[in-house]
Amino acid sequence: MKRIQLSHGGGGQEMNQLINRLFFRHLGNDILLRTEDAAVLECNGSVAMTTDSFTVSPLFFAGGNIGKLAVAGTVNDLAMMGAEPQYLSCSFIIEEGLLLDELEQIVKSMAEELTVSGARIVCGDTKVVPKGCADGLFINTTGIGHIRQPGISARNVCPGDAILISRDIGCHGACLLSARESLRLSSPLQSDCATLWPVIHACIEQNIPIHSLRDATRGGISAVLNEWCEASKVQLSLDEEAIPVSDHVRGVCELFGFDPYDLANEGTFVMAVPTDAADAALAVLKAFSGQAAIVGRAEAATPNKVILNSPWGSRRYLDLPGGELLPRIC
Repeated sequence: MKRIQLSHGGGGQEMNQLINRLFFRHLGNDILLRTEDAAVLECNGSVAMTTDSFTVSPLFFAGGNIGKLAVAGTVNDLAMMGAEPQYLSCSFIIEEGLLLDELEQIVKSMAEELTVSGARIVCGDTKVVPKGCADGLFINTTGIGHIRQPGISARNVCPGDAILISRDIGCHGACLLSARESLRLSSPLQSDCATLWPVIHACIEQNIPIHSLRDATRGGISAVLNEWCEASKVQLSLDEEAIPVSDHVRGVCELFGFDPYDLANEGTFVMAVPTDAADAALAVLKAFSGQAAIVGRAEAATPNKVILNSPWGSRRYLDLPGGELLPRIC
């Protein structure tokens, strides 16, 4: 089997072959193939820009791999600002010895995921580091998107807003944990890794007045909702029974002592909309996932915290996760 060598990052013949036969073959477009030092882009109106680095372990997991994750994660950050993803940069830091077949599988999955949003990789970089200096592959991406619905912000949650979740939570974190511990589950558990622009675009097309959006990645919905409380100075009251959690995720959490609200997601978002728009928003979300739900509301109350209401009438704070629950999940 062919493996990545240091010469693949040396700027010579091997590197040229790697870029042309692998990256350009799968990711090529009219901008990228110009091979200039910088991409020249057409941007009209307000744009959103984001950057992210991906160091997930393992590189391949049920439902995706680091390449799919890099594209979806960057595109989703743009979508959460109401921005249509347009352009991405991509840098690969490859460890000497990585199988070329694995690298090609990762790049192919990136090309496939790009078709979901229509975004294009327009510039990039490749570095190869000696064996032991990286864990297989690290990917850095930057994205630019045209804002289609302005005004979406973590600071715009208003008292009376309904809080919605787009699907069941915790799948990515539970999937990664299961893979690392070599668990053989009786039922398949897959990461929710996915591009979210199609559902956000559908909400915008239906004129849903979105106040706030956030994909619940590291720290899960606990982190997102607590950030909203702080940024918007509201209290969020959640119905614990309404929050969608699969039995598979609950089982993994019980086995390892985790809280599903703290687990990472890579294709799940939280939305705040006015109460009178909640049913319309839910209808759009359910067209993409049957697990979407209205899970709570925002209130003008103190302290500015998340309150979790149990089916038995008890209440507790849903605090920010403490410590590093599960490193290297994205």
